[in-house]
Amino acid sequence: MSTVIHPTAIVHPDAVLGDDCWIGPYCIVGAGVRLGARCRLHSHVVVDGNTALGSDNEVFPFACLGLKTQDLKWKGGVTRVEIGDRNVFREYVTVHSATSDGGTTRVGSDNHFLAYVHLAHDVDVGSHVVMSNVATLAGHVAVGDHAVIGGLAAVHQFCRIGSFAMIGGCSKVVQDVPPYMMADGNPAETRFVNKVGLERNGFSSETIKHLVSAFKIFFKEGLTTSNALTKAAGELPPSPALDHLLNFIRTTERGISK
Repeated sequence: MSTVIHPTAIVHPDAVLGDDCWIGPYCIVGAGVRLGARCRLHSHVVVDGNTALGSDNEVFPFACLGLKTQDLKWKGGVTRVEIGDRNVFREYVTVHSATSDGGTTRVGSDNHFLAYVHLAHDVDVGSHVVMSNVATLAGHVAVGDHAVIGGLAAVHQFCRIGSFAMIGGCSKVVQDVPPYMMADGNPAETRFVNKVGLERNGFSSETIKHLVSAFKIFFKEGLTTSNALTKAAGELPPSPALDHLLNFIRTTERGISK
């Protein structure tokens, strides 16, 4: 099957389209765009700027990918958006390019962005992430693999959402949310381990038990972060999950949502 471009779509002659793409009615594809094989733009989609999509991405009506940042610090230059494979961008999703010359907004693979989700300039989103309707990432936010962000949640610039974390709907996230944890509230607080999410992703009961112990040390015992790090490292058996959690907390710059 060859690439299909609807007669009402406008595709710049310098755009690069992979095999078997579908460009639907009234779509606009700019000069600097590269689409991988089997990408499907349903209708009224805008993909512009220096924007590269991998294969098998599906973009629904009125989504806009790769447009100029909303950041008022924009001074011009070459900025990019790089998107992996098999992502779904539902209606009215916006993904903006970076702010500074040479910067890149990055999105991994196998993500599902529901209607009206916003990914701001310079974000770095991993893979297998789900963001529900109207969830918003401000600039420079980093989201780990398998994170889930609830509807209408907003994440402050430069925050990090750890892998396998879950953010409740309507939450206001102003500090880092550690991996494997659930956070909720305004401002968001870490509530407990994302136990169901970890079970669904194949984590062992032993690993989850140790993460629950770590949660209690960091969020229930009233310790400073440095003292909690020392206690968790000294008392809990090492594992890849625990090592990842401790390293995430050690490297926080905005602090941890408590």
